[in-house]
Amino acid sequence: MLLYDAARPNPRAVRMFLLEKGVSLSSRDMDVDGGENRRANFVARNPGGQVPVLELDNGTWLAESGAILQYLEEQYPEPVLIGATAEERAIARMWQRRIERRITEPLYAAFHYGPALEMYRSRMVVLPECADAFKTLMYDGLSWLDGLLGDSETIIPGRFSAADITLFVALDFADSIGWHLEPEITQIHRWFAATAARPSAAASLHQKSAQTGVHY
Repeated sequence: MLLYDAARPNPRAVRMFLLEKGVSLSSRDMDVDGGENRRANFVARNPGGQVPVLELDNGTWLAESGAILQYLEEQYPEPVLIGATAEERAIARMWQRRIERRITEPLYAAFHYGPALEMYRSRMVVLPECADAFKTLMYDGLSWLDGLLGDSETIIPGRFSAADITLFVALDFADSIGWHLEPEITQIHRWFAATAARPSAAASLHQKSAQTGVHY
């Protein structure tokens, strides 16, 4: 297998997932800033033009980080990061989707339409007038999740999962570009600190992070 990697949060989620699994894969680093992932030969096999992509040994390309994580979970089932039973898997996917819909998707939209507007203007439809609204939605989602966490150190009580990874890499990225967690969401702060203390958190940072100060 070959992982098409990059200095971005979603590829970092796959790297962190693999580190938690203790699995090492061959990888190829893509120059997203330079638009390598938007070139015709890449888009021909991955119409969304996004990273990460996992190329399987039979030549199949898997895009979308959630699909990649599911595939890796089935190939390397221990330790469990999505679920060992149908119920566990459904619960993990439920929380993954809640986090994406209410927090990470608004966060990335706010970034594309705001700080990264000039880079993405020629690559996708951008709505700069919506940047602040999406950022507000992100913080609203965090407040919602804060009220649900209780004293749990993981999103799904009692087990670390792909949902924790997905949220952590997004919030660590946001913090590094100046979008800090609001002080009143104390449960999120506690959860974030516990996740950041895992060895996979620091180890999953892209080498460009040391140069740019951006956590991806």
